[in-house]
Amino acid sequence: MAANVVAWRRWGDFGQELRPGTKAFKGGAKVYVIGTYPGFGDEQLEAVGRGRHHGRWISIKMPTRHLHTFRAKLVHAPAVLRRYDWHPVEREAAERQAERLHRIAREQRQTYHGGPHPDPCLCHACLTGEASG
Repeated sequence: MAANVVAWRRWGDFGQELRPGTKAFKGGAKVYVIGTYPGFGDEQLEAVGRGRHHGRWISIKMPTRHLHTFRAKLVHAPAVLRRYDWHPVEREAAERQAERLHRIAREQRQTYHGGPHPDPCLCHACLTGEASG
């Protein structure tokens, strides 16, 4: 599966600060999801993508809420294929997993920070209108 990093994320006490992307990836960066951690309710996943600072391929654990637009995608990059022992997955199963992760990420973005959004807010939920619906 592939996904994109949110452009802005809420950070700090009650989510009143905004930060671009994540510490490891720029906002909008394409990453490949190579695994989730079911013991944590898929709130954490392992992602592979090009790092923010040096552009090399990196593999990190990150919260699901920092990604959006999950989709089934074939991996062609040799650097990504070397980082994980890939096994064939049916497209339908990958699409179901992508829909599930999208739901989890949306729920996490809505509930993780207890406070109201800052004004003006540029977080992914506010920019896409998912906060109101």
